[in-house]
Amino acid sequence: MNRRGRLAPTPTGYLHVGHARTFALAADRAGAAGLVLRIEDLDGPRCRPEYTAAAIDDLRWLGLEWTEGPDVGGPHGPYVQSERATWFLEIWRQLETAGMIYPSPHSRRDVDEAATAPHDTPGGSHTPPAPDAEPIFPPALRPTHWDHAASPGAVPWRFRVPDGRVIEFQDELLGAVRRTAGLDFGDFVVWRRDALAAYELAVVADDHAMQIAEVVRGADLLTSTARQLLLYEALGWQPPAFAHAPLVCDASGHRLAKRSAGLAIRDLRDAGWSPTDVLTRPLG
Repeated sequence: MNRRGRLAPTPTGYLHVGHARTFALAADRAGAAGLVLRIEDLDGPRCRPEYTAAAIDDLRWLGLEWTEGPDVGGPHGPYVQSERATWFLEIWRQLETAGMIYPSPHSRRDVDEAATAPHDTPGGSHTPPAPDAEPIFPPALRPTHWDHAASPGAVPWRFRVPDGRVIEFQDELLGAVRRTAGLDFGDFVVWRRDALAAYELAVVADDHAMQIAEVVRGADLLTSTARQLLLYEALGWQPPAFAHAPLVCDASGHRLAKRSAGLAIRDLRDAGWSPTDVLTRPLG
Protein backbone atom coordinates (compact mmCIF):
# COMPACT_ATOMS: atom_id res chain seq x y z
CA MET A 1 0.00 0.00 0.00
CA ASN A 2 2.98 2.33 0.71
CA ARG A 3 1.01 4.35 3.27
CA ARG A 4 2.97 5.67 6.22
CA GLY A 5 1.74 3.74 9.25
CA ARG A 6 2.45 3.29 12.92
CA LEU A 7 3.01 0.72 15.61
CA ALA A 8 1.38 1.95 18.82
CA PRO A 9 1.68 -0.53 21.70
CA THR A 10 0.24 0.29 25.11
CA PRO A 11 2.67 -0.92 27.80
CA THR A 12 0.13 -2.30 30.28
CA GLY A 13 1.20 -5.89 29.72
CA TYR A 14 3.14 -8.13 27.36
CA LEU A 15 2.14 -8.09 23.70
CA HIS A 16 0.31 -11.19 22.49
CA VAL A 17 0.00 -12.96 19.17
CA GLY A 18 -2.96 -10.80 18.13
CA HIS A 19 -0.82 -7.69 18.49
CA ALA A 20 1.95 -9.35 16.50
CA ARG A 21 -0.33 -10.12 13.58
CA THR A 22 -1.92 -6.67 13.52
CA PHE A 23 1.48 -4.97 13.65
CA ALA A 24 2.81 -7.24 10.89
CA LEU A 25 -0.19 -6.31 8.76
CA ALA A 26 0.54 -2.63 9.40
CA ALA A 27 4.14 -3.14 8.29
CA ASP A 28 3.09 -4.97 5.15
CA ARG A 29 0.59 -2.30 4.16
CA ALA A 30 2.97 0.58 4.92
CA GLY A 31 5.62 -0.84 2.63
CA ALA A 32 8.31 1.62 1.64
CA ALA A 33 6.43 4.51 3.31
CA GLY A 34 7.63 3.16 6.63
CA LEU A 35 6.35 2.95 10.17
CA VAL A 36 6.43 5.14 13.26
CA LEU A 37 6.84 3.52 16.68
CA ARG A 38 4.74 5.26 19.33
CA ILE A 39 4.42 4.15 22.93
CA GLU A 40 0.92 4.97 24.18
CA ASP A 41 1.65 5.14 27.88
CA LEU A 42 -1.11 7.40 29.21
CA ASP A 43 -2.86 4.69 31.21
CA GLY A 44 -1.33 5.77 34.52
CA PRO A 45 0.36 3.26 36.83
CA ARG A 46 -0.72 0.31 34.64
CA CYS A 47 1.96 1.38 32.13
CA ARG A 48 5.33 0.04 33.21
CA PRO A 49 8.83 0.52 31.74
CA GLU A 50 9.44 -3.22 31.60
CA TYR A 51 6.45 -3.65 29.29
CA THR A 52 7.77 -0.91 26.99
CA ALA A 53 11.18 -2.61 26.83
CA ALA A 54 9.54 -5.99 26.23
CA ALA A 55 7.35 -4.60 23.43
CA ILE A 56 10.35 -3.14 21.60
CA ASP A 57 12.26 -6.41 22.04
CA ASP A 58 9.30 -8.48 20.76
CA LEU A 59 8.82 -6.24 17.73
CA ARG A 60 12.49 -6.54 16.85
CA TRP A 61 12.37 -10.31 17.26
CA LEU A 62 9.42 -10.44 14.87
CA GLY A 63 11.55 -8.63 12.30
CA LEU A 64 9.43 -5.48 12.27
CA GLU A 65 11.29 -2.27 11.56
CA TRP A 66 10.44 1.37 12.06
CA THR A 67 12.07 4.54 10.88
CA GLU A 68 11.17 6.77 13.84
CA GLY A 69 10.58 6.15 17.50
CA PRO A 70 12.14 5.89 20.94
CA ASP A 71 15.31 4.06 19.93
CA VAL A 72 15.79 5.48 16.43
CA GLY A 73 15.09 9.17 16.75
CA GLY A 74 14.06 11.22 13.74
CA PRO A 75 12.82 14.76 13.27
CA HIS A 76 9.88 14.32 15.65
CA GLY A 77 11.06 11.57 17.96
CA PRO A 78 11.03 10.05 20.44
CA TYR A 79 7.33 9.26 20.30
CA VAL A 80 6.26 8.59 23.87
CA GLN A 81 2.82 9.96 24.65
CA SER A 82 3.52 10.75 28.29
CA GLU A 83 6.11 13.25 27.05
CA ARG A 84 3.66 15.07 24.75
CA ALA A 85 1.38 16.77 27.29
CA THR A 86 2.05 20.26 25.89
CA TRP A 87 0.88 19.18 22.42
CA PHE A 88 -2.26 17.56 23.78
CA LEU A 89 -3.09 20.65 25.82
CA GLU A 90 -2.81 22.75 22.65
CA ILE A 91 -5.41 20.54 20.98
CA TRP A 92 -7.65 20.74 24.06
CA ARG A 93 -7.49 24.54 23.78
CA GLN A 94 -8.48 24.45 20.12
CA LEU A 95 -11.51 22.31 20.89
CA GLU A 96 -12.49 24.39 23.93
CA THR A 97 -12.19 27.64 22.00
CA ALA A 98 -14.42 26.21 19.28
CA GLY A 99 -17.03 25.23 21.88
CA MET A 100 -16.81 21.55 20.94
CA ILE A 101 -16.04 20.25 24.44
CA TYR A 102 -17.32 20.88 27.95
CA PRO A 103 -16.40 20.00 31.55
CA SER A 104 -18.23 16.93 32.81
CA PRO A 105 -17.74 16.13 36.51
CA HIS A 106 -20.24 13.27 36.47
CA SER A 107 -19.05 9.91 37.73
CA ARG A 108 -19.36 6.67 35.80
CA ARG A 109 -22.18 5.75 38.18
CA ASP A 110 -24.05 8.98 37.30
CA VAL A 111 -23.77 8.13 33.61
CA ASP A 112 -24.81 4.50 34.12
CA GLU A 113 -27.87 5.44 36.17
CA ALA A 114 -28.99 8.21 33.81
CA ALA A 115 -28.38 6.13 30.69
CA THR A 116 -30.35 3.13 31.95
CA ALA A 117 -33.25 5.02 33.56
CA PRO A 118 -36.63 4.67 31.78
CA HIS A 119 -37.35 7.58 29.45
CA ASP A 120 -39.60 8.48 26.57
CA THR A 121 -38.62 7.39 23.08
CA PRO A 122 -40.41 7.88 19.75
CA GLY A 123 -41.75 4.35 20.04
CA GLY A 124 -42.99 4.89 23.57
CA SER A 125 -40.59 2.42 25.19
CA HIS A 126 -37.02 2.24 26.38
CA THR A 127 -34.65 -0.45 25.16
CA PRO A 128 -31.77 -0.98 27.58
CA PRO A 129 -28.27 -1.27 26.14
CA ALA A 130 -26.64 -4.65 25.67
CA PRO A 131 -24.81 -5.88 28.79
CA ASP A 132 -21.37 -5.28 27.22
CA ALA A 133 -22.27 -1.98 25.54
CA GLU A 134 -20.81 1.32 26.68
CA PRO A 135 -23.51 3.47 28.32
CA ILE A 136 -24.52 6.39 26.10
CA PHE A 137 -23.82 9.68 27.85
CA PRO A 138 -27.27 11.25 28.33
CA PRO A 139 -27.80 14.71 26.78
CA ALA A 140 -29.57 15.70 30.02
CA LEU A 141 -26.19 15.70 31.78
CA ARG A 142 -24.68 18.25 29.39
CA PRO A 143 -24.13 21.62 31.10
CA THR A 144 -25.85 24.67 29.69
CA HIS A 145 -22.98 26.98 30.64
CA TRP A 146 -19.61 26.84 32.35
CA ASP A 147 -16.60 29.01 33.14
CA HIS A 148 -14.13 28.90 30.30
CA ALA A 149 -10.81 27.85 31.76
CA ALA A 150 -7.22 28.57 30.79
CA SER A 151 -6.42 24.91 31.44
CA PRO A 152 -8.59 21.85 31.89
CA GLY A 153 -7.77 21.28 35.55
CA ALA A 154 -8.83 18.07 37.26
CA VAL A 155 -12.32 17.75 35.76
CA PRO A 156 -13.04 15.43 32.81
CA TRP A 157 -14.01 17.10 29.54
CA ARG A 158 -16.26 15.58 26.92
CA PHE A 159 -16.72 16.13 23.20
CA ARG A 160 -20.32 16.99 22.38
CA VAL A 161 -21.44 14.68 19.58
CA PRO A 162 -23.99 15.88 17.00
CA ASP A 163 -26.93 13.68 18.02
CA GLY A 164 -28.36 11.75 15.12
CA ARG A 165 -25.38 12.44 12.89
CA VAL A 166 -24.47 9.37 10.82
CA ILE A 167 -20.74 8.78 10.51
CA GLU A 168 -19.84 6.62 7.52
CA PHE A 169 -16.41 5.57 6.36
CA GLN A 170 -14.94 2.99 4.04
CA ASP A 171 -12.71 0.64 5.95
CA GLU A 172 -9.82 -0.70 3.88
CA LEU A 173 -10.42 -4.26 5.11
CA LEU A 174 -14.03 -4.45 6.27
CA GLY A 175 -15.77 -2.21 3.76
CA ALA A 176 -18.51 0.29 4.58
CA VAL A 177 -18.94 1.13 8.27
CA ARG A 178 -21.78 3.21 9.70
CA ARG A 179 -22.25 4.57 13.21
CA THR A 180 -24.84 7.03 14.54
CA ALA A 181 -23.88 9.61 17.16
CA GLY A 182 -26.23 9.48 20.13
CA LEU A 183 -27.21 5.88 19.37
CA ASP A 184 -23.98 3.92 18.92
CA PHE A 185 -21.98 6.26 21.14
CA GLY A 186 -22.51 9.44 23.08
CA ASP A 187 -20.46 12.39 24.28
CA PHE A 188 -17.00 10.97 24.94
CA VAL A 189 -14.14 11.93 27.22
CA VAL A 190 -11.23 13.81 25.67
CA TRP A 191 -9.57 14.95 28.91
CA ARG A 192 -9.38 12.86 32.05
CA ARG A 193 -9.84 13.64 35.72
CA ASP A 194 -6.12 13.07 36.30
CA ALA A 195 -5.34 16.00 33.96
CA LEU A 196 -4.16 13.79 31.10
CA ALA A 197 -5.42 13.58 27.54
CA ALA A 198 -7.84 10.71 26.98
CA TYR A 199 -7.25 8.08 24.31
CA GLU A 200 -9.39 9.61 21.56
CA LEU A 201 -7.76 13.05 21.73
CA ALA A 202 -4.20 11.74 22.12
CA VAL A 203 -4.46 9.30 19.21
CA VAL A 204 -5.97 11.84 16.82
CA ALA A 205 -3.47 14.54 17.82
CA ASP A 206 -0.49 12.23 17.39
CA ASP A 207 -1.61 10.54 14.19
CA HIS A 208 -2.03 14.00 12.67
CA ALA A 209 1.29 15.33 13.98
CA MET A 210 3.15 12.22 12.83
CA GLN A 211 1.57 12.36 9.38
CA ILE A 212 0.10 8.86 9.59
CA ALA A 213 -1.57 7.98 6.30
CA GLU A 214 -3.20 4.70 7.37
CA VAL A 215 -4.16 3.40 10.82
CA VAL A 216 -4.17 -0.39 11.10
CA ARG A 217 -5.75 -1.77 14.27
CA GLY A 218 -8.29 -4.28 15.60
CA ALA A 219 -11.95 -4.38 14.61
CA ASP A 220 -12.95 -3.71 18.24
CA LEU A 221 -12.08 -0.04 17.59
CA LEU A 222 -14.57 0.63 14.78
CA THR A 223 -16.81 2.77 17.00
CA SER A 224 -13.74 4.57 18.31
CA THR A 225 -12.89 5.45 14.71
CA ALA A 226 -16.31 7.11 14.32
CA ARG A 227 -15.56 9.24 17.38
CA GLN A 228 -12.14 10.13 16.06
CA LEU A 229 -13.54 11.18 12.68
CA LEU A 230 -15.65 13.75 14.52
CA LEU A 231 -12.49 15.08 16.17
CA TYR A 232 -10.69 15.30 12.82
CA GLU A 233 -13.64 17.26 11.46
CA ALA A 234 -13.78 19.59 14.47
CA LEU A 235 -10.06 20.33 14.14
CA GLY A 236 -10.20 20.82 10.36
CA TRP A 237 -7.77 17.97 9.70
CA GLN A 238 -7.77 15.35 6.95
CA PRO A 239 -8.18 11.91 8.57
CA PRO A 240 -6.01 8.96 7.62
CA ALA A 241 -7.33 5.82 5.99
CA PHE A 242 -8.40 3.08 8.41
CA ALA A 243 -7.92 -0.68 8.17
CA HIS A 244 -9.47 -2.71 10.98
CA ALA A 245 -8.21 -6.26 11.21
CA PRO A 246 -10.48 -9.07 12.38
CA LEU A 247 -9.72 -9.95 15.99
CA VAL A 248 -7.54 -12.97 16.72
CA CYS A 249 -9.19 -15.45 19.09
CA ASP A 250 -7.82 -18.25 21.21
CA ALA A 251 -8.63 -21.94 20.74
CA SER A 252 -11.94 -21.54 22.61
CA GLY A 253 -13.03 -18.64 20.42
CA HIS A 254 -12.46 -15.90 22.97
CA ARG A 255 -10.84 -12.64 21.97
CA LEU A 256 -7.21 -12.44 23.03
CA ALA A 257 -6.24 -10.09 25.83
CA LYS A 258 -2.88 -9.25 27.35
CA ARG A 259 -3.79 -11.56 30.22
CA SER A 260 -4.40 -14.51 27.86
CA ALA A 261 -2.31 -17.31 29.32
CA GLY A 262 0.47 -18.70 27.14
CA LEU A 263 -0.23 -16.47 24.13
CA ALA A 264 2.09 -13.59 24.92
CA ILE A 265 4.76 -13.26 22.23
CA ARG A 266 7.52 -13.95 24.73
CA ASP A 267 5.72 -17.05 26.04
CA LEU A 268 5.51 -18.41 22.51
CA ARG A 269 9.18 -17.56 21.96
CA ASP A 270 10.06 -19.53 25.08
CA ALA A 271 7.93 -22.40 23.80
CA GLY A 272 10.05 -22.58 20.66
CA TRP A 273 7.83 -20.76 18.21
CA SER A 274 9.57 -18.88 15.41
CA PRO A 275 8.51 -15.41 14.24
CA THR A 276 6.79 -17.08 11.28
CA ASP A 277 4.90 -19.38 13.67
CA VAL A 278 3.70 -16.42 15.74
CA LEU A 279 2.45 -14.64 12.63
CA THR A 280 0.85 -17.57 10.81
CA ARG A 281 0.45 -20.71 12.96
CA PRO A 282 -3.15 -21.70 13.91
CA LEU A 283 -3.90 -21.25 17.59
CA GLY A 284 -6.36 -24.13 17.92
